[in-house]
Amino acid sequence: MRELDYVITNPLGVHARPAAQLAQTCVSFKSQVTLTCNGKTASAGNVLDILGLHAKNGDNIKVTVEGPDEDDALEAVDKVLHEKFEEHAAVSVLKIAFFGTKDYDRTFFDQLSQEVGENTYNCDIHYFAARLTDETVALAKGYDAVCIFVNDDCDGSIVRALKDNGVRLILLRCAGFNNVDLKAAKECGITVLRVPAYSPYAVAEHAMALIQAANRHIHKAYNKVRDNNFALSGLMGVDLHNKVAGIMGTGKIGQCMARICKGYGMTVIGWDAYPNQKLVDEGLLTYGTKEEVLSKADLISLHAPLIMGEGGTYHLIDKAAIDLMKDDAMLVNTARGPLIDTEALIDALKAGKFHAVALDVYEGEDPNVYTDHSSDPLPHSVTARLTMFPNLILTSHQAFFTREAMQAIAVVTMENARNFNEGRDLGNAEVKYTG
Repeated sequence: MRELDYVITNPLGVHARPAAQLAQTCVSFKSQVTLTCNGKTASAGNVLDILGLHAKNGDNIKVTVEGPDEDDALEAVDKVLHEKFEEHAAVSVLKIAFFGTKDYDRTFFDQLSQEVGENTYNCDIHYFAARLTDETVALAKGYDAVCIFVNDDCDGSIVRALKDNGVRLILLRCAGFNNVDLKAAKECGITVLRVPAYSPYAVAEHAMALIQAANRHIHKAYNKVRDNNFALSGLMGVDLHNKVAGIMGTGKIGQCMARICKGYGMTVIGWDAYPNQKLVDEGLLTYGTKEEVLSKADLISLHAPLIMGEGGTYHLIDKAAIDLMKDDAMLVNTARGPLIDTEALIDALKAGKFHAVALDVYEGEDPNVYTDHSSDPLPHSVTARLTMFPNLILTSHQAFFTREAMQAIAVVTMENARNFNEGRDLGNAEVKYTG
């Protein structure tokens, strides 16, 4: 165990920005890092816990680190405490229109935007429950920036309307940016910033949980037991051990999924437009062509970005791709809905093609994402058509939804806003038109 004492010298104490930076640093280590101040103890990986200490200028914070990488963790914490708590000159407050607000968004963003001035995020956020659409874009008038999510509309006409309303920045609180017309943004001089990565573990873990639930019929078993039906008929699954996992897209999330599959004792093969030789060298996976992966894999997990146009990934899984798969294959998608041709998938499910299908995203989901339709009939909905299949499990675009991921999304989004406002380097958060 290692310990460190630090006396707070910043006039604002442990305020939102340094607390956020400290939390993001600590979640990347295996060691447990705790902070003690004025008789209170907080997990250093939780920004809300840190802010709950109410540590003021002059207070002493004791940092305790225990675990396999405690030396590295203590060094990183010490660096944050001495660098991120320094004061900098303030600039004008950035006014942000936040669309599609949910209560869990406010949990983090409220805390991070509560102060203005030197060394703060210096943002004034106004929350709107409505999504950004052509009908709601007028709400952005007078704001410097809009903050949007994957289910907001930001096509060319909306981008141009944002410019007319005075908006200079589009903040995406997600990694995907296919809902933004980047060409129009460039023409309008609007900067687009995203969260390149938040928690690849969250998405990969959900992918495995989801496909295992479908494989072992957990959803059916749960309902049967609630009806006092303990029969095992219709619940038979298959071992994943010694099966072949096909990972389509081997970026950060795909790599996490590959490691999970490896832990199950599976043989992992990958497909990617840009193969990563390091993954081959470490023995994690081997690469094959798309056709080889589709035909050999027992479990196919999609982690590729959605790229439109010729040579892109739109309808990566179409009828031809499904025909190449084994008749008892398992398919899981936690990436982007249009990677799968929904009509082709439904036809294959009708024909009994798959052992199990698990979807956190699907083509045609947009009207339903993050909304409550529990009292609404959906007779012609693609959702209703998909849920009629007993070997398919559907969740509502929630793979990212963990505390660690939400914290990272909020922190990185606020850092992006600050960097833009202060003219700092935007790094790989900036999304540029490359056509």
